[in-house]
Amino acid sequence: MVENLQKTVAIVTGASSGIGRAIAKNLAAAGSNVVLVARRKQRLNDLATEIEKANGQSLPIEADLTSSDEAIRVVNETIDKFGTLDILVNAAGVMLNGDSIETPVKDWDAMVNVNLRGLMYLTKAALPHLKESAEKSDRKVSDVVNISSVAGRFAASQVAIYSATKFAVTAATEAWRQEYTRQHIRFTVIEPGKTATELFDHRVGENEAFEKMFGKVEELQADDIANTVHFIVTSPRRMAINEVVIRPTDQA
Repeated sequence: MVENLQKTVAIVTGASSGIGRAIAKNLAAAGSNVVLVARRKQRLNDLATEIEKANGQSLPIEADLTSSDEAIRVVNETIDKFGTLDILVNAAGVMLNGDSIETPVKDWDAMVNVNLRGLMYLTKAALPHLKESAEKSDRKVSDVVNISSVAGRFAASQVAIYSATKFAVTAATEAWRQEYTRQHIRFTVIEPGKTATELFDHRVGENEAFEKMFGKVEELQADDIANTVHFIVTSPRRMAINEVVIRPTDQA
């Protein structure tokens, strides 16, 4: 296993909080130059300062990835700054579940735009550079890690559109894996269960709805997912981890 990610460049979306933030810190600690992408500028700057104090390097970019032009800009700024791109982690997400009659269409649109379109746009913009890195870098491999959800494996009442976006992420990741595996771009989808992040704060009642379905559980921590990403991207070139499901031990 190649523990050291020196000379690599990683883009991490959703880096202002939760799983994305934990992944960015983890990769920076392993030596990667990390591009921090999210919409909350001050949080990105605070994280960049924290990484710098730990002798890491990062580039905070405030961006709304629901715009394809913004996704292209993020990749262009990454290449302008660091000259290459080796790792892409799509961790941005929003969850706005509820009764399908009462839920505003704008909430459904928000989930489709952030969870799926943003991921699509950034992956498309990044692919040429990931392909070039796999050909020319010392690692001879590039990685795309998409954060989905166990909701992308089974559907549940009042989770229709969130599940639809996560099923789509899982399907797209597998299709891309097949398309690019012989070009040495590894695609992985991670499907976490309940994790202690801000995701369950996006709408009042999310935690209560979860507990009604599954009961109270000891939640996963964002670092649990970050450590999994670290394992994936530092695995030997011969080894591709395609799909990882991580649930709290107590979650049925």
